[in-house]
Amino acid sequence: MEMLVMATHNSGKLREFRRVLEPLGFEVKAVRDVVPGITEPEETGTTFAENALLKAEYYAQKTGLPVLADDSGLVVDALDGGPGVYSARYAGMPSDDEANNRKLVQELTGVPEEKRTARYMCVLVLVVPGCEPVVCEGTCEGLIHDEPAGNGGFGYDPYFYVPAKGKTMAAMSLDEKNEISHRGKALRHMAKRLQELAALSV
Repeated sequence: MEMLVMATHNSGKLREFRRVLEPLGFEVKAVRDVVPGITEPEETGTTFAENALLKAEYYAQKTGLPVLADDSGLVVDALDGGPGVYSARYAGMPSDDEANNRKLVQELTGVPEEKRTARYMCVLVLVVPGCEPVVCEGTCEGLIHDEPAGNGGFGYDPYFYVPAKGKTMAAMSLDEKNEISHRGKALRHMAKRLQELAALSV
């Protein structure tokens, strides 16, 4: 199981996955590179886990290959857990990071910093045809700031401040971000499971 198909078109996510998985001997391919023009499934789940499983099973069936899918997003306490599973399309479709961030900041107008607690959440699901799905999760705690900081990352990273690091996600190097991020944590859990599965298949 050396090749893994990633159920994403997000180049930022692909970079993060490759950074962790390729040194372990896994070739990470975007689904569009395996099946050009493939249609995307409708994300009808109400949780990150449901959407990740839906995507992984859909693309595994279409390609016949092992597929790794993630569903992740921002959960803000002052917004009753929003934007949650709607994080990528918070301001509507097509997905637009700038529009999503504008809406987020507007929704939090007047909310004091101590009540702007939030967390990034990530659920990873691996589907290998004929096997039970493997599920791994990760979270990262932070605060939502009004002003962006940093030029890296994507999504809500410029506004997601991590007190433990004293900077936003977008102000971190990729290695620093992977060390503490929700996706980095979930990926490390998944990497262990992948190595265990690879050992069993030898």
